[in-house]
Amino acid sequence: MKHLLFLLFAAGPVWAQTCPEAPDHTVPVAELLLQVQEARDETSAKIISNKLWEYYADAPDEVSQEILDRGMRKRASWDLLGARDDFDALVKYCPNYAEGYNQRAFVNFLRSDFAAALPDLEKAISLSPQHVAAMSGRALVLIGLGRDDDAQEALAEALELNPWLPERSLLRTDDSGEEL
Repeated sequence: MKHLLFLLFAAGPVWAQTCPEAPDHTVPVAELLLQVQEARDETSAKIISNKLWEYYADAPDEVSQEILDRGMRKRASWDLLGARDDFDALVKYCPNYAEGYNQRAFVNFLRSDFAAALPDLEKAISLSPQHVAAMSGRALVLIGLGRDDDAQEALAEALELNPWLPERSLLRTDDSGEEL
């Protein structure tokens, strides 16, 4: 651990030059999304959906994994400013790793700083177009910004990939159950 911390501090501004490419999990993520679309019930879908996090949270290297894990621990204990600092460092070190942006957006969402969360979610989605968590997070942020029509569109896109998302109850429908 001491060596890892030394690397973090010694690396400084060259981080962006030394972070390897994020692992390409496109195929297994797509397979899980197909499975969740075919799930027969919410419990089965939740088990499949949870497996997605194994891929989303697979950082490019040991240094980035430590930063991600530390930030997630801080977020879980509601040290939101400390978590944001860690995710700032992760984004700086690994600017092509979608989960750094997604986690920073989540912290900003929890802080009700929706304006700061939205660009990070859009970046996460651009880096990982199948990142359902970022897509549903984007819908929630758009709701927070009062952009309900955009939120409905974003939510519908996320639900196309995972129809079992907990946020599905936020999708407006007419009396017949059809999407508006």
